[in-house]
Amino acid sequence: MNGLDWAVLIGYFGVMVAIGVWSHKRVDNVSDFFTAGGKMPWWLSGISHHMSGYSAVMFTGYAGIAYTYGVTSFITWSFPIALGIAIGSKLFAPRINRLRSRLHVASPLEYLKNRYNLPTQQALAWSGMLLKIVDVGAKWAAIATLLSVFTGVSLNQGILVTGAITAVYCTIGGLWADALTELGQFVIQLLAGVAMFVAVVMKLNDKDIGFLGAWDEPALHGHGKPLVGPYGTVFLLAFLFIKLFEYNGGMLNQAQRYMATGSAREAERSARLSAVLWLVWPVVLFFPMWMSPLLVEARKPDGSDAYALMTEQLLPHGLLGLVVVGFFSHTMAMCSSDANAIAAVFTRDVAPVVSAKARSWSERSGLVAARVTTVVFLGLSMAVATQVDSPAFKDIITVVIKWVAGLMGPIAIPMMLGLLRTFRRSGPTAALTSWAAGLLAFWLVNYPISWNVDGGVPLQYQVSIPLAVSLVLYVLIGYLKPEDTPERLAIIEKVNTDDGATAATVPVPRAAGDDVVAS
Repeated sequence: MNGLDWAVLIGYFGVMVAIGVWSHKRVDNVSDFFTAGGKMPWWLSGISHHMSGYSAVMFTGYAGIAYTYGVTSFITWSFPIALGIAIGSKLFAPRINRLRSRLHVASPLEYLKNRYNLPTQQALAWSGMLLKIVDVGAKWAAIATLLSVFTGVSLNQGILVTGAITAVYCTIGGLWADALTELGQFVIQLLAGVAMFVAVVMKLNDKDIGFLGAWDEPALHGHGKPLVGPYGTVFLLAFLFIKLFEYNGGMLNQAQRYMATGSAREAERSARLSAVLWLVWPVVLFFPMWMSPLLVEARKPDGSDAYALMTEQLLPHGLLGLVVVGFFSHTMAMCSSDANAIAAVFTRDVAPVVSAKARSWSERSGLVAARVTTVVFLGLSMAVATQVDSPAFKDIITVVIKWVAGLMGPIAIPMMLGLLRTFRRSGPTAALTSWAAGLLAFWLVNYPISWNVDGGVPLQYQVSIPLAVSLVLYVLIGYLKPEDTPERLAIIEKVNTDDGATAATVPVPRAAGDDVVAS
């Protein structure tokens, strides 16, 4: 990178901070900070939903998969995400929106206290927060890895820079700042992605390799097959099932995008837009990665540095800075949205339980607590990021695929299925048992059992078995021990019917022992 590239990068950081300062004017209370007051246009929500699902892991971990295996990186990642969101646009998006408009909550987990009970809500809240710290830590490590390739700064310095700038704008402006910066980041990503696509096509032409003929090159042998290596049919089906829950609210930050729209119908439109973007746009981003074996030789065994090396070689200064900005935009979009979601969970679900003072917070006090929690979460995730390459976590892609995908299911099953009438018989016993058993299954499959299996347990089973255990127990216990009380049925009906309710102001958190159904 030269001075021009640095100017582009610094200018981008400046714009992100400026958007945060401008968004500050739109944040008057907790509702604005966590759900944009239910006033976000569906198209902005859809773009924000799409962008908050990316991170620099795509340009490191998944770039390595694309370099090693080819198109399976798309078939087993963005395609199941697109399909999962499309299904969720009817199944989950409208119901999650009604959590805000009909139950007047600001956190995706806030309704669980009345849908199940307080212990269930707390179990899912605490485990969800801890998982998110690890997840976001992996994202910081990914962007710092890329930054080190281009600038030579250390991993810890890269984590500090990106985390600090993200903390400024998302703490000041809340969900509005997240969504507006994600809109700007989408535009940057569009320009950077197209620039890289064109640069790769031109370089292939210089080598007398046609756009379609590239797949016949020896270096890409087998790269055109949709399912290869450890990414087979079982992995695809498992990943589709996982992403159906994860990208429709199971990881919390996407649920906020549905809650932020003005109505259930707008939430559905938002999800459909996100699904289309996930189906189309990643093809443009992945094409250069698929071609990378023809243009560069990765230095790392997993190929995770291939895209960065190719970018350095192919793009002129200025455009190189733009692509680096594109890397940052992905990670900052996801991490800032996660920070906002976890701040919502802590201030709305956890703090009122552990502190009597929090139960009577004023609007101003609640807003201050939300901002402080956002900073604390980002700080903890940055601390974890420095340990991603340690023996406990191994590498970036291991953390993202195995830990996050494997542990998300037990948390998401009670949260997501609790919205549906079909599972109305499943109460707190089913929710807590399925959650605990799923976590136990993750530990058993990934460690004791894997240690005693020649070659270890295949990845698809490592990530899918915990979710499958949670799902089966949630349904089975609900059937054997139904706990569908009138109060719980009322909650379910509220999120499954729409009386035209519009945006509502989020009230001060209720006392921990208050189990009265919200009206």
